[in-house]
Amino acid sequence: MTGAGLALPAQDERTVPPVVLEGIESRPLDEAVAAVQQLVEGYGHLVVVCAKAAPAAVVQRLYTVRALLESDRIALFQPDLPPLGLAVLARQLRQLASCDLGPGVVASAGRLLTHYIHAGALLGTVARLDHVPVTLTSHARSWVPGSQFAVLAHPQPQLVKAGPGVTVPGPEFGTWLLLAKGQLPAEWVTETLAPAWRTQGLRETPLPAESARWWGTNKVVEFCAYLPDLSVLYQLVTSVRQSVCHWCGIDVIGDRCVFCSATPPPVPEPPRALTPGGPRHALPAG
Repeated sequence: MTGAGLALPAQDERTVPPVVLEGIESRPLDEAVAAVQQLVEGYGHLVVVCAKAAPAAVVQRLYTVRALLESDRIALFQPDLPPLGLAVLARQLRQLASCDLGPGVVASAGRLLTHYIHAGALLGTVARLDHVPVTLTSHARSWVPGSQFAVLAHPQPQLVKAGPGVTVPGPEFGTWLLLAKGQLPAEWVTETLAPAWRTQGLRETPLPAESARWWGTNKVVEFCAYLPDLSVLYQLVTSVRQSVCHWCGIDVIGDRCVFCSATPPPVPEPPRALTPGGPRHALPAG
């Protein structure tokens, strides 16, 4: 992962430790290439989890390093999630990496598990919020002292004025809730959102360094509902049909290889059968 704030503590002793490529865009290119090459040689395959809203210099450096190494064992994964949701997803992939799953399946699982994450935040202002649509009315209300807004960024963006009994749509399956406090009280999350979402438990973690920039304010309490159990994650992933990438030969799930970006070749159309009245071939004269 590209930031220390995305490296959540392990939930069990099996979870693979994170590797943080902190400041890879500011390091000399030869050092960055050598560092990534060492990781690939040590682990075999590398899945780099990077925010979609990461600075362009970070993304460009990652693609440059992969191109220079000419390696199809490096996958760059950029899901459209806020920082805390991205950190949760990265930890789930670390959990799966401890199982008897191939690297292509683990990397492909990121797209699948993204659908089971509900990520949002409680904000004191939406004046600088760029990642979720904000109406003019909400912009005006954000200048009223004491206003708070509940924002769901994923899976379906939604914004409401927070208050007792007011919430945003949550998951329809059992989850735990992770929250990260900024400069805002968290009572609405713990007393209104958590009961409405029927969460099975609640944990706290420090606010990721990227959160204030992503949400446009320090007055934030970021939250994320997720599946914590490795057995459930494993069952979800193994229930999806696996296939072999026709280009690099690795096992994957989904329609695109996350390592070489190859898609399945087009299936040739079967030959059309002749129908009555259709074209006929002339018989040779004899």
